[in-house]
Amino acid sequence: MSESKYIGPLHEMACTTITDLWNDSCSIEELTFSVAHGAVGATTNPSIVLYVLNKEMHLWKERIRQIADENPSFTDDEVAVQLNKEMAVKGAEILRPVFDREKGKKGRISIQTMAKYYRDPKRLFAQACEFAALAPNMQIKIPVTKAGIPAIEEATYAGISVNATVSFTVPQCVAVAEAVERGLRRRESEGKDISTMSPVCTVMCGRLDDWLKHVAERQDIIVDPACLEWAGVAAMKRAYRIYQERGYRLRLLSAAYRNHMHWSEFIGGDVVVSIPFKWQQRYNASDVACVSRIDTPVPKAYMDELTNKFVDFRRAYDEDGLTPEEFDTFGATAQTLRQFIDAYEQLVGIVRNVMTPNP
Repeated sequence: MSESKYIGPLHEMACTTITDLWNDSCSIEELTFSVAHGAVGATTNPSIVLYVLNKEMHLWKERIRQIADENPSFTDDEVAVQLNKEMAVKGAEILRPVFDREKGKKGRISIQTMAKYYRDPKRLFAQACEFAALAPNMQIKIPVTKAGIPAIEEATYAGISVNATVSFTVPQCVAVAEAVERGLRRRESEGKDISTMSPVCTVMCGRLDDWLKHVAERQDIIVDPACLEWAGVAAMKRAYRIYQERGYRLRLLSAAYRNHMHWSEFIGGDVVVSIPFKWQQRYNASDVACVSRIDTPVPKAYMDELTNKFVDFRRAYDEDGLTPEEFDTFGATAQTLRQFIDAYEQLVGIVRNVMTPNP
C-alpha cells in the first residue's frame, strides 16, 4: 500500500485500524485540522478550555461581553460556564457530519462537568444532563471519584454517553466499566435504546507517569528513568485486556500525552487516542511506524522496577489495588483535581477581566 495514500502516521492509523483518533481540544482551528486527518471526536477539560481561550481570544472576547449583556444577573462564574458550553457546541458543530455518518457511535465532543463537584453525585449527574442537552453529539466527562461512580451509572441509565475522566488506574477503569454496564442493563430492562451510545473511560497515562516521577523525587528512589515513561502504558494495557476478556461495552481512551508510547503502544486496539494538537503535529512528522502494538507487553525489566519500587504503581496496576473510597486521595487524582479547579478559576479570572476591565 503506497505511503502517499496517507497524510501522516495518524491518518494511516485512522484509515487502517480500529483505533479512533480524537483531538484533545475544542479549538476550532485545531479540531478542523484534526478532522481532516481522520479524527472522529474531541475532548475538553478546564485546562484545555483555558488554553483555547488564550489562543483564540479574538474569537471569544466579544462573545464574553455579549453573554454578560444578555444575562445581566450572571456572575462571572456563570458567564464562564456559558462560555464553556458555547465553545463545546462550536466543536460539536464541526463533528456533527461525523456523528451523522456514524449514526451516533462517533463524532462526539466531550465537555467536562465541574471539577469542584467531584464529591457530589447529584450535582455531577444534574450537570451531565444539562450539558447533554446542548447538542445531540455531546459526550459528558465525569470524574472517577467515589461520587463520580454512581453519577456515571445514573448518566448512562439516562441515555448519556459518558467519558469517565480523572482516571489513571486499573481499579478506576474496572469500577467505571461496571457502573456503565449497570446503567446499560437498567436501560435494556426497560426497553430503552442504547444503540447510539458510545461510552469511554479515559486513562490519563502521562499523569500517572508524572505522579510516579514525583514519588521517586520525594522518596529518593533511584530507578531507570525509562521505566517511568511506561507506567501509564502498563495500566492502559492491563485495563484493555480486562475489558476484552469481560466484554465490557465501553472503550478505553488514552490521554495526557508525554511521549510517543502514549499513542504508538495502543495502535491496533479498539480504543480511542485523544491527542493534543502539538503532539499530533509531532507524531505526523515522526518516523514512528504505524503498526499494531496493543498486544505487545511492556518490557519486563521496566515492569519489575515499577512493581518492586513503587507502591502506587502496584495500586494503579492491580485490579484490587484501590477501593472507590481511595480514588479521591490517590496522588494523581488529587493533583489533577487541583489543577483542573485552578484552571477553571483562571478561566473565571479572564472572564472577569473582560466583564469588568481595569479603567
